[in-house]
Amino acid sequence: MLENIRQTSNYLKSKIEEIPNTAIILGTGLGELVHEIDNKQIIPYTEIPNFPVSTVEGHSGNLIVGTLGGKKILAMQGRFHYYEGYSMQQVTFPIRIFQALGIQYLFVSNAAGGMNPTFDIGDIMLIEDHINLFPEHPLRGKNYDELGPRFPDMSEAYDKKLRLMAMEVAKEKNIKLQHGVYVGVQGPTFETPAEYYFFRIIGGDAVGMSTVPEVIVANHAKMKVLAFSIITDLGVIGKIIEVSHEDVQEAAKLAQPKIAAIMREIIQKI
Repeated sequence: MLENIRQTSNYLKSKIEEIPNTAIILGTGLGELVHEIDNKQIIPYTEIPNFPVSTVEGHSGNLIVGTLGGKKILAMQGRFHYYEGYSMQQVTFPIRIFQALGIQYLFVSNAAGGMNPTFDIGDIMLIEDHINLFPEHPLRGKNYDELGPRFPDMSEAYDKKLRLMAMEVAKEKNIKLQHGVYVGVQGPTFETPAEYYFFRIIGGDAVGMSTVPEVIVANHAKMKVLAFSIITDLGVIGKIIEVSHEDVQEAAKLAQPKIAAIMREIIQKI
């Protein structure tokens, strides 16, 4: 693992002239946010040693280096999911590379189903905490002290200062911002009504098939994390309708400019 991290990070250091301190993971339907990035350098995942390749529609599979909000950033246009058959080490491998490159801030976005009855399709939820229901933990196995502690603290997995900044920016721009707890599950099926109900009972506001593994590893690596869910379908009794991946992508694209505006402002300030 350490040798793979070294090989991959050295390759990217040879390709990227100026390594930024901020990285963004763009979830389902949010890949179009790359159009907001100026002076782009595009590195396909297929060219990066040891990198997995996303197999999901809506995840293009490029590492983007460029400028957003006047600051240099790295952006993953497409992520890797446990349900694709990857191990948790593969799913979170990009976070280890970010760590080796010196990334300090990680911004994450995803598409999610909303269980909170106050949510509507197209809402943006600022993730305040999460519940991990994945069957495998990304830190399971041998711990490498140079990567992080054996038992990392998760009491503030989503950085409070960054969340406050997001709230201020949303208020300034008149963007409606919901708040809540994200439940991470393995997928790939969308939830049954009973599962939505269960996730709501245990404290969840939204549910999805990503984000939690990456956030755990980012905290292990001492990065500061900010994350958003776009509510693309509803798991509220009486509002549950049949949903497809295409529906999720379309709803995410409509909310994308709002997330881009919030991220741009925060990146300018950090």
